[in-house]
Amino acid sequence: MTRTLPDMEWRHRTGLDHLLQVLEAGEGMSRYVGGAVRDSLLGLPVSDVDIATRLLPQHVMNRLQNAGIKAVPTGIDHGTVTAVLSGWPVEITTLRRDVETDGRRATIAYSDDWREDAARRDFTINALYADPLSGEISDYFSGLKDLEEKRIRFIGNAAERIEEDHLRILRYFRFLARFGIPDPQAEDYRVCVAKTNSLMALSRERIADELMKLLAVSDPLPALRLMVDGSIFAPVLPEIERSGLDRLARLIERESGSGAEPSSLRRLAALLQPDSRTADAVGARLKLSNKARKRLALAHDAAWSHIHKPAELAYRIGRESAVDRLLLDSSRPIADARGLLSWEKPSLPIGGGTLVKKGLAAGPLVARALQKVEQRWIDEDYPGAERVNAIADEIVDQLLQDSQNS
Repeated sequence: MTRTLPDMEWRHRTGLDHLLQVLEAGEGMSRYVGGAVRDSLLGLPVSDVDIATRLLPQHVMNRLQNAGIKAVPTGIDHGTVTAVLSGWPVEITTLRRDVETDGRRATIAYSDDWREDAARRDFTINALYADPLSGEISDYFSGLKDLEEKRIRFIGNAAERIEEDHLRILRYFRFLARFGIPDPQAEDYRVCVAKTNSLMALSRERIADELMKLLAVSDPLPALRLMVDGSIFAPVLPEIERSGLDRLARLIERESGSGAEPSSLRRLAALLQPDSRTADAVGARLKLSNKARKRLALAHDAAWSHIHKPAELAYRIGRESAVDRLLLDSSRPIADARGLLSWEKPSLPIGGGTLVKKGLAAGPLVARALQKVEQRWIDEDYPGAERVNAIADEIVDQLLQDSQNS
């Protein structure tokens, strides 16, 4: 029986019908492909829309520009042009076949054969095409059956597909976490295990990007267990061990109980030993941004263990990092983290200039006094300006008295 694409909301986005006319979808020149087709069949929300076309990239550019559609040559050397429709992008890629691959990048040639284009994709469930007008699904490698049976399967020979792009090992586990049922007996899993060392040839940025996407899945644990059992992390992230899975399991449960959104960084912190130096080293190796690297290290920094009040912790290290620490620490009530989710950092309603006006000489003494005022303000749960002014009077009077007696 012929399967058709469900009539999802994304198919009615502004400008899409016009784009399809420009790309001659009615004449069989262009089809939807990949995630939009897969997710629509599963009834999941669709964010990214991809179109495969027989038209050559420069022809796509010319047609879009002539039709008044914003065209961006995002990857034109590899056949991809992005059309921007009312602020949202659609990636349009000319049908391709691989000429040569080295595990990181491919030399391609353009094609007009749908099956040839499908054959170069990674997994069967990602090689589904849909006619934009009729909705008819084209399935060249039994992707529909695999989708129904929750099986993640490489197209063709798994070892060859991994040799074409080593990142497909990590993508296998990400798609397994989202759409599949983990099976330690699956042949494709065994091939991934055998090819694990090839991950060392990848840039750490690509590894980090794929790992963060995996950790963002609602429940990545079953796939991660297979990865740990197969020593998938050993060549690039040996710090991730089985004990980390137990910590992650507790974290996921606490995230859910607190109402906190899942965080890939927080989950990565759970996978690592609770040591800030280890966390920082992993962040550096994965070439995370300075902000992400700092957050990862703060999750395990013992220097903040003496602060027990959630709001004070958030004030000192930031709300995100405070929530991370509270959720990672299973000895803390979940309510502590829940109470910070909508917390906004208050501003101390007094400055050093006010303390000078109260009689302190500008310099180190003012800084000391301001710290004391701030700590009292925090201890009293951030009272308003009137109370802070009274606290400042007390502290200034005491400091002036101490200086006279010394």
